[in-house]
Parts: sequence; structure tokens; C-alpha cells
Amino acid sequence: MKHPPGLKGFLLAMGLLLGLLLVATGLGLAAYLALSARLDLPGWSVLVFALLVLVPGAVAVGRLFPWLTDWYYFLPALAFLLVFTLYPIGLTVYLAFTDYSGKRNGFPDRSTETRVVAHEGARLVLEAEAQEALRCDPCVGEVVEAYAQGQRARARIQAVEGATLLLDRALPFTPAYVARVNAFHFVGFKNFAFILSQANQALFPVFLWNLVFALATVVLNGLVGLVLGLVLNNRALKLRNLYRTLLIVSWALPGVITVQVWVALLNYNFGAINRLLGVLGIYPIPWLNDPDWAKVAVLLVNLWLGFPYMMTATLGALSTIPDELYEAAKVDGATPWQALFRITLPLLEKPMLPILLSAFAFNFNNFYLIYLLTGGGPAQEGRLATAQATDILISWAYKTAFSAEGQSAYGLGAAISLIIFAITVAISLVNFRVTGALREVR
Repeated sequence: MKHPPGLKGFLLAMGLLLGLLLVATGLGLAAYLALSARLDLPGWSVLVFALLVLVPGAVAVGRLFPWLTDWYYFLPALAFLLVFTLYPIGLTVYLAFTDYSGKRNGFPDRSTETRVVAHEGARLVLEAEAQEALRCDPCVGEVVEAYAQGQRARARIQAVEGATLLLDRALPFTPAYVARVNAFHFVGFKNFAFILSQANQALFPVFLWNLVFALATVVLNGLVGLVLGLVLNNRALKLRNLYRTLLIVSWALPGVITVQVWVALLNYNFGAINRLLGVLGIYPIPWLNDPDWAKVAVLLVNLWLGFPYMMTATLGALSTIPDELYEAAKVDGATPWQALFRITLPLLEKPMLPILLSAFAFNFNNFYLIYLLTGGGPAQEGRLATAQATDILISWAYKTAFSAEGQSAYGLGAAISLIIFAITVAISLVNFRVTGALREVR
């Protein structure tokens, strides 16, 4: 069989290779699950089983489709794509429809570990009352894990009578201890329904601020970068290389360190900025303690971090404009302002537009600035504890997944992530439509 030409051949090759990886992974996982019931195997043994299937599988598929061997160099890249992209996406989608959390994580609750004093088939007799020891009422339907000397097995409780448990299946070994499993369940669209029911307290205000934050950042950084780029592009300006170096320092320094320095500078009681304002006779400003001022602080700090990039991009775009255009305009009697609005800005539009769009996309999910500077705070009345004054969608999802109501609500956080994905795709499509980025060039 000859290699199919064009896009069809590429897609066929990628499909076969990805299918080979999925089959090898599935069989390796099946082998691990089958053997782990009898042997105490480490988790990485799944990779060993998968490789034992993948290598002979690649040889067999290569003989069936000889042309496919030329594409085998894609296998490592596809494996990383499967592990680090497709698997997390699939897991996020799956968890979004469950109640998976810190309390329901699928692992045994060791605080309920109880010794088994008698065992007969599917019947276990515990050393204490079952409901009290396993902390379940009712216990029927709960999953328990029994174990002894490296052997483990899970079963569901069918009936409880005092210290006696009746399981839905007989255990293949004599258990020494039993513990209740913090099982999680499929809840359908319950997480999404909860998010929409709390929309006025979280989704709507957070999304609105997220849009304002991204748009205001692009506008402020773009304007400041444009002005500085125009000034520093003037060859008659003395020491302009020194100015460029000094102005790019904030971009060159690690953002994590810079943000921490700004946290100290904006401190209400001891910050250098408020001390300077006090010298000028101005009352201290609650930069990080007031909801409105905190938003201003976030925009100002992001301006400090982002304007050097816009300045550098502007300087790069200005260097592509021929000097002959300005000379011709000067001969025709154009003023500097006319040259700016008739030549410079129109020629900057096309190269700068993709940069501005990418800056908007980056700042729409600019998690680290919000997390390090304000932590999403300060608190605001009428809002959820995980969706405060400066929280954006991604920080809201993070706080929900890892610190919601004193526990980790991973399922709810995954549902928020899917909503963020849908919103981001919608905004991207609007951007592409407005800018014509996907328009076919003829």
C-alpha cells in the first residue's frame, strides 16, 4: 500500500499512530489492573506493560502499512501529547461531572480503619459497631477497602447488623483491616447548575472584571509602549540606548520577584508609596485592602510588567517603516503630526494587531499576577469566598478546586474550567472574525 498523499495521508498516519498508542496504553492499564489484584505492583509498571505491547504492535503495524514506518519519529511527540494534553483534558471533562473533592477523593479514610475479627465469604465481623467505626449512617451502599499483607480489595456494603458487614462479593483473601472509602460519584450537570445558581455572586462579576482587566491592560500597556517606542525611535534623542536599557529592566527581571516587591511597596502601613504620599500630605491609600483600589493596583503593576514588551514590539515595527516615506512627506510639507497619523500609525496597525490580541489572550488568564499580588482579594460583600474583588476566572477556578470551603472541590473547579474554555473559545472566535485572522488570502 502506497502512502496516501497530502493532508489525507498525514491525518491517516497520525490516526494510526495515536490509535497504536491508545491501544498499547489501554492494554497496559488492563494488565496492571489484572495483576495488581494479586501482586503489589508500583504505578509505573503500567508504562512497562504499555511498552511491551507498543514495541511488537509497532512492528506488526509497520508490516501491515510499510509507509507508516517513515512516520514513527512522531511517536514520542504523540506520546507526550497523549500524556500531557489529551489525558488532562479528558480527566478535567470527566471530573466536571462528578463530586470529586478533598472529602470524596476515591481513597480510603484511614481514620475509619477497623480490625476484622472474623471473616466468612462476603461477611465480615468487626471489632466495633460498624456504623460507629466506619462513621457512616446508613452504611448500605458505601464502598469499603479490606487489606492484609499487601493484598487489597474493594467491595460495597449490602447490609449492616451491629458489628457485622455483608458485602456484595466474597473477598479472595482473609482481611485484617477494613476502612471506608471516600468514594466520589457521577453527578451529571449538578456542578454547572450550582455555578449558574451562584452566577450573581461569582460568575458574572468575575467575568466582567476579567474582561475589564484584560482590555484595560492591553489599552494601557499598548499606549504607553507606543508613546515610549515613538520617543525612543527618534535618532536625534541623546542617550536613547541607555533609556531603552533602563526601561526594559522591569521586563527582564523575574515577574515573581517583581510582584513581591510591589506587594511591599503597596503595603498600607509600611509601604514606600504610602510613605511618599504622606510626605506630600496625601492620606494613605488602601491599595490592597479596598476592592476598587486593589483593581487599580493590579492594573498599575501589570502596566509596569507589560509596557516594556509593547515598547520593544513598537520599536521593532517602526524599524520596518522606510525612511523614504518620511522624507517624501517632509518634502510635500507634512508636519510631524501629519506624518504620525498618516504614515506611522496606519503602518503600525497590521504588525501590532496580532501582538495586542496575544496580549489580551495572555492577560485574560494571567493567573500569577492576581495570585501573587492580591490573592484574588480583598473580600467583597455579597461574593463567594473563592470569587473576591480581583479574582479572574482562572484564579476563581483555582481557589474553588484547591481551597473551596476548607476543602478541595476538584469537580466544581473542573466545571469552572470548562466554562472558562467555552468563554475563551467564544472570545477567540470573535477576535478572529473581527480581525479576519482566519480569512483565506487569495
